[in-house]
Amino acid sequence: MSENKDPQKFVYDFTEGNKDLKDLLGGKGANLAEMTNLGLPVPPGFTITTEACKVYLDSGEAPTALREEVSAHLDALEQKMGKKLGQADDPLLVSVRSGAKFSMPGMMDTVLNIGLSDASVVGLATQAGEERFAWDSYRRLIQMFGKTVLGVDGDLFEEALEAAKHAKKVTVDTDLGADDLKKLVKHFKKIVKQEAGRDFPQDPREQMDLAINAVFDSWNTDRAKLYRRQERIPGDLGTAVNVCSMVFGNLGAGSGTGVAFTRDPASGHQGVYGDYLENAQGEDVVAGIRNTVALADLESIDKKSYDQLMQIMETLETHYKDLCDIEFTIERGQLWMLQTRVGKRTAGAAFRIATQLVDQGLIDEAEALQRVNGAQLAQLMFPRFDDEAKTELLGRGIAASPGAAVGKAVFDSYTAVKWSRSGEKVILIRRETNPDDLDGMIAAEGILTSRGGKTSHAAVVARGMGKTCVCGAEDLEVDTKRRRMTVGGRVIEEGDTVSIDGSTGKVYLGEVPVVPSPVVEYFEGRMHAGADDADELVAAVHRIMAYADRVRRLRVRANADNAEDALRARRFGAQGIGLCRTEHMFLGERREMVERLILADTDAEREAALAALLPLQKADFIELFESMDGLPVTVRLLDPPLHEFLPDITELSVRVALAESRKDANENDLRLLQAVHKLHEQNPMLGLRGVRLGLVIPGLFAMQVRAIAEAAAQRKNAKGDPRPEIMIPLVGTVQELEIVRDEADQVIAEVEAATGTELKLTIGTMIELPRAALTAGQIAEAAQFFSFGTNDLTQTVWGFSRDDVEASFFTAYLEKGIFGVSPFETIDRDGVGALVRSAVEAGRATRPDLKLGVCGEHGGDPESVHFFHEVGLDYVSCSPFRIPVARLEAGRAAAAISTDKGSDSR
Repeated sequence: MSENKDPQKFVYDFTEGNKDLKDLLGGKGANLAEMTNLGLPVPPGFTITTEACKVYLDSGEAPTALREEVSAHLDALEQKMGKKLGQADDPLLVSVRSGAKFSMPGMMDTVLNIGLSDASVVGLATQAGEERFAWDSYRRLIQMFGKTVLGVDGDLFEEALEAAKHAKKVTVDTDLGADDLKKLVKHFKKIVKQEAGRDFPQDPREQMDLAINAVFDSWNTDRAKLYRRQERIPGDLGTAVNVCSMVFGNLGAGSGTGVAFTRDPASGHQGVYGDYLENAQGEDVVAGIRNTVALADLESIDKKSYDQLMQIMETLETHYKDLCDIEFTIERGQLWMLQTRVGKRTAGAAFRIATQLVDQGLIDEAEALQRVNGAQLAQLMFPRFDDEAKTELLGRGIAASPGAAVGKAVFDSYTAVKWSRSGEKVILIRRETNPDDLDGMIAAEGILTSRGGKTSHAAVVARGMGKTCVCGAEDLEVDTKRRRMTVGGRVIEEGDTVSIDGSTGKVYLGEVPVVPSPVVEYFEGRMHAGADDADELVAAVHRIMAYADRVRRLRVRANADNAEDALRARRFGAQGIGLCRTEHMFLGERREMVERLILADTDAEREAALAALLPLQKADFIELFESMDGLPVTVRLLDPPLHEFLPDITELSVRVALAESRKDANENDLRLLQAVHKLHEQNPMLGLRGVRLGLVIPGLFAMQVRAIAEAAAQRKNAKGDPRPEIMIPLVGTVQELEIVRDEADQVIAEVEAATGTELKLTIGTMIELPRAALTAGQIAEAAQFFSFGTNDLTQTVWGFSRDDVEASFFTAYLEKGIFGVSPFETIDRDGVGALVRSAVEAGRATRPDLKLGVCGEHGGDPESVHFFHEVGLDYVSCSPFRIPVARLEAGRAAAAISTDKGSDSR
């Protein structure tokens, strides 16, 4: 944290902070201070630190010193503004706004126009010369304060507002006059009295203090906690509170408010992007309750303010060296900057912007690599709609967040969550979303709104989550109460399938077929990084991937069991196979052959079964070694839970019982049932499998080793370059490995003698049991490599059966915050990771040249890849489609720079 932090200081003036104090001042406060330092037009104000919030949340009350500090800064603000908070004749009004370190759009609370009362609203009207404006500001304060601070149901205020517009026969709130708004204020105060059990506070300092506490409380609302879990934001950061002198965009003509981006957050293209709304306050824009005009239209509305804004945007982008998201207000021709931050952007925009900034000399390639991540690359690999498909267009909105989403139409978040948990894919359709819709937005495949633009709540949150989103589809009439959407006389009921294209803004009826993304086509060699506009994204991906490959230390292999997967993996950049699961080679028609082997009563039966399997295994390995010629191929010997190759005990028992009742029992079935009963296990995952199976069934592993060795010899004699590595699974003690290795060495020697070919086969083991990790130093005496099987290691460390727990209680664990993320998705650094680190150190202490890799699903998880780089593994292995992600993250791990220099656009 910056040296500027004073542990005794809870309040900082905007002139005291800077952009590097995000931990203390939150993102909003730090950036308001930075803009103030740059000499930009920022309304004066001060920031209450996150430390104060932590004290409040821990103790239930604000720090003792906080009130005195706030009073001192409020006095200074009043002197600077030449007016006092809420004074009757010319009141100072302030906003109280949240501001955490990381952007959490709409998740926490804001209250505007604090300081207005029955007395000061008259003074505000007199000073502004605009009575309607004053009463509009007062009704906004009561509405926001009532909902945010006093816990009144916000729908009650909305219904009263709608009723007032209906009585006046108008459709927008700007058509309500001063007298209408006076009546509305009176009604709003009655709602507060009835619902909150108290009058709306007339003391401006009480308003401010209660609003500050409400912002602190909003850190722990359900929606804020859900958003933090979704975005993996730590829950102990707290939020800062920004108290800022009000400027008014609702002062009639010549006033307005807007949100601007220095580049298009959806595509990354440079230009004028954003939304502007005349005669409005800031919340009106992001709420999407009124459709905005494009930012470019501001040039014709107020050219002076437009030109000044363009200059400021250029200043901020150059200063922050990144896409900036800006909130501004124009008060009667005077431009004010209310916020800036490094803007959220789509995955495609992230890659384009990173390379653009390199070309402009603002950042270098290492920094560009930090501006993108594997999750974004994975999004770019999702399919897109087929341009050639026959479609029925329903309408078109604003392309807010790209992707191709198909699902059943639902019109509220509860239904979205409910249907999603039942396995349905859904599209959440709303007039506009608000923070209470977050759980439904997470559950949905995509979001469609009839109001709002690229800066609306739906658009900003969807981009942050990587969700497909189309906003502002004005032709669609959304009726949430009747659960339907109407367009051009056509009615789409809840449950009807719709498709939305977040790249074009088009909305289709029914399911539109999808085709591979151009990024996948590029990785598969079917599209080159060319010069035309269609290839611009691919070109950006190509440049960043090339740099990642140059700097990464970790090699990336594939989990592949057949030649087809191996060839695809190689096209995706795999540098070998880190896991070939041989049990997958025994499914289908071969399953009965393995069954005969396991159930064999005599040596002759067993040897016959092995002899039948040998040529089949050899043929498999020949294909695999040919597809990965010149690259290592790690073959895991047979490791199935035994029940996978035995008849189902229940079905077999029923068959035998029915046969006995008919007195025509089959002797073979009776014999088979006895054998299955003998081998039946209560917990097959912890039973006779892996190395145990190889030791109990003589000749099984020897057959597999012989097939590998003979296939390698044949390939080598055909001028190929096979590089097989033999991996022994589920080893728990070095003695198991020594026995299998002695047998394997003997078989390899026999094949070398028979073929006249020298084979340099390495033999290692899979570290997937806690005991193996704890005795890694001993096991390394007999192993030439370790490959961490983190799937099973996670199961055995946690005592979880993955297939059971993910469906039964993981959702509850995630919701309660016990897990930030499933330990099967991202490596558990404190538990499983500690064992991996210990095993690496002990293994290398015994054998310095020990090769180390990982082949569990964590090998393709972005965060886990960084951990594996950190502990010193040589390679990660993952499924073919995750290889580009692993390559990118391996490069990011190697080129990692201070996170303070990187983007905060999480």
